[in-house]
Amino acid sequence: MPERGLKQMTADRDLKVGHFIVEFATPGIGQIIKAAGCDFALLDTEHSGFGYETMKSVLRYTQAADLPTIVRVPSKAYHHIARAADMGAEGIMVPMVNSADEARQILDSMKYAPQGRRGVALQIAHDRYLPGPVLDKLAAANRFTTCFAQIETRAGVDNADEIAALDGVDCLWIGHFDLSCSLGRPGEFGHQDFQDAVAAVTRACRKHKKALGRLVPTVEEGIRLYKSGHDFICYSGDVWALLGAVTEAVGSIRNGCAATRAQRRFYRKKTTGGAKASAKPKAAAKPKTSAKSKTSAKPKTSAKPKTVAKSKAGAKPKAAAKAPRRTGGRGRTAKP
Repeated sequence: MPERGLKQMTADRDLKVGHFIVEFATPGIGQIIKAAGCDFALLDTEHSGFGYETMKSVLRYTQAADLPTIVRVPSKAYHHIARAADMGAEGIMVPMVNSADEARQILDSMKYAPQGRRGVALQIAHDRYLPGPVLDKLAAANRFTTCFAQIETRAGVDNADEIAALDGVDCLWIGHFDLSCSLGRPGEFGHQDFQDAVAAVTRACRKHKKALGRLVPTVEEGIRLYKSGHDFICYSGDVWALLGAVTEAVGSIRNGCAATRAQRRFYRKKTTGGAKASAKPKAAAKPKTSAKSKTSAKPKTSAKPKTVAKSKAGAKPKAAAKAPRRTGGRGRTAKP
């Protein structure tokens, strides 16, 4: 078990730094993120395409690494929330939370009786397959599950105070891209409308002593947001971190080798140019050789008729040398 679970983390405003799993559901992912010094992992099932089987496997990987993990489910639907909880998701992040009523329905799907209406399934993944008294298990599960409500619409901002006031909502998480779109300012994170919306959510969290989180693309952004009141900082995602690191390294290698490559190309051209110059006399000698061969071939062609003529002339004496024919019975020779 980790030293501090997500429920304990949301109880204070100390810095918590995590990483977003959106592409690489490999067996070592939990150990890698833990070794990197992260306090938590955020597993996405809204945009990643990960299914339930993948979710369950990744939760075992992070569990083996003692890495608390938040699962962002695809929607506010009961079966998305309850199944994630059954598979052992310690934290459940729900997108597009627009009102306190929606937040109550989310808590109902996440919590067992008497706090909610989640269907009971014990001695499975969420309680590590262990037996025990039913009431104790229900109470332990309710303490374990941690609610992260995503504020990413204008309505969510307007109702942020009421959402944060609910017992059971542990953290408000700003979905910056969707929020900017909802405000009519897609991607304009520096626009005053977006800044005012973030400030309103921050005030609600401070007022009700709730945690505040956000995904950040850069180190500088993470530091700035922590100073402004965010305590859950999720740095980048697996695919973007890999792409950025490899791109930077490959570019640095190419730049560092540029001078050496230029020198080698220069000497290669110089050497190749000298070889071509020395090869020119050899190329010029080829026509002479072919001309000689054509000239020498003429006597051979003219010699053929002489040979044939001799053979024809020599054939006549052979024919004349034949023995004279004799006529039958009278001993007279026939005329040639």
